[in-house]
Formats: sequence, structure tokens, C-alpha cells
Amino acid sequence: MLDLTGKVAFVAGAGSVADGWGNGRATAVLLARQGARVFGTDSSEEALAGTSAMMNAEGLENWLGRRTDMTASEEVREAVDDCIRHFGRIDILVNNVGGSAPGDPVSLSEEDWDKQIDRNLKTAFLGCKHVLPHMERQFQADGKGGAIVNISSIASMSYQVGGRVHVGYAASKAGLESFSRATAIAYVRRGVRVNTVVVGMMDTPLVSHRLTKQLGVGSAEELVAKRNALVPIGRMGNAWDVANAVVFLASDEAAYITATQLVVDGGVTAGRPGAIENN
Repeated sequence: MLDLTGKVAFVAGAGSVADGWGNGRATAVLLARQGARVFGTDSSEEALAGTSAMMNAEGLENWLGRRTDMTASEEVREAVDDCIRHFGRIDILVNNVGGSAPGDPVSLSEEDWDKQIDRNLKTAFLGCKHVLPHMERQFQADGKGGAIVNISSIASMSYQVGGRVHVGYAASKAGLESFSRATAIAYVRRGVRVNTVVVGMMDTPLVSHRLTKQLGVGSAEELVAKRNALVPIGRMGNAWDVANAVVFLASDEAAYITATQLVVDGGVTAGRPGAIENN
């Protein structure tokens, strides 16, 4: 089950904002555990070094990291070409780059709006732009195309967070889901599946690294308790919940699944409509 031996995965955003397990790092490591050769990108050399250390600690040798700005088309193309040179193909693409900034249409600056669209939507567009031709050629050559998994957020369904608004984040993530569906149908006869993991509130290094300061909460522990209380299942998820969903959608067990969204949120969107917090 979920055997990825022989497959090559390109993971954009494979680092973590701090020590520990972010969604991208956990996804990269889990793909490698399942037998895939993994090529990871991140805008931070330090973040990639942390992922490399995790790979090395587990004896996972089929890993290569490259510092890449996924908003820059030429850098993305070079990273994709580097992956092809080293591993020969790309069977799995995970677009995990993103981030949120609070604000309504008046309070959010134009600069931050543009950054939200670039980080959450353009990165996936560029990843697909440069990887899809390789997947299509593979399908023509050996009948094995590829699987793309884009990482979205339940903020795409509601942007209210106890009075806080994230119009840029909500709009870009909703756009990402539409982009995924449209791309899936465009490539459905060309051997490529495209799906989205819609992530809820996760207990990752992001909580202590950024949200504690952004929300003005006294401590990471206080923030974790507040976020846990919002989840019907009783707790936030973690990076492995996201990674497990990604690996399933990327695997052959999901061969009949495309153009869909897998919501990983502990029941938040069903149980607490309008009370959603970005991941």
C-alpha cells in the first residue's frame, strides 16, 4: 500500500519556518519513507538544511534540496531541470509554498495583496507550468504521467477569524482550488491527476514562529489551547496529517481520483461554519 518505489517527487516548500515538522518537511520525508526519490525546494537554505538533517537521520539518501524562489519562473525552470538531470523524471509534484497576511480590502496593502497572490497561487502555477510538459512526455513514452497535489486552506471557504479578515489569503487559496480543478480537467486525458489538500488548523512550527506574534497572544501554549477549542475533533492536526493526505493522493491507490479537494480539518468546516482560522 502507498508504495512509491521508483517514483520521483518534486516538493516545493520542503523546508520549515523553524525546527520541527512543517507540512512541507513532513511531506518530503514521508514520500521518501514510502520509497520515492525526493527533490525539494525552499526559499531558505537553512530550512532545506533542516530537512536534509531529518532525511539523513533516517538514512533516506534519495533526497536533494535546492534553494529556489518559486515565484520566479526562471528559478523554477532551473530547479525542475535539475531534478530531471539527477533523477530522470518527475512523477509527483507537491505545491506547498504559501503564507497568510491579515487585512480587508482597505487595510491590506497592495504590496501584501500581490505577495499573497504570488506565494499562494503563482507558485503553483509556475510549478505546474514547468513540470507538466515532463509528465505529459512521460505518459506518451511509458504510459506513466504524474500526480499533482496542491496545498490549500479552509480559509478558502470563509475568511472570518473572530473578526479578523484575510481577503488576500482567502482569495488566493480559493483561486488555487479553482486552478487545480481546471488543470485537472485540462490534463485528464494526458496522464496527469491534479488534486488539492485543504488544510485546517495545524499545530506546526508556524504557530510559535509567526502566529503567536501576529495575533498578540501571550504564549504559543495559549494559542494552541484556543485553536484546539475551535476543532470539533478536540485538537488541531499536525504536519503528518497533511503529509498522509498528500501521499495518498499522489499514490497509485488514488489513481481514479482527480479534480477534487480532500479536506483535512478535524471537522471545522462542517461543525463550526464561519468560525474558521487559517492554517
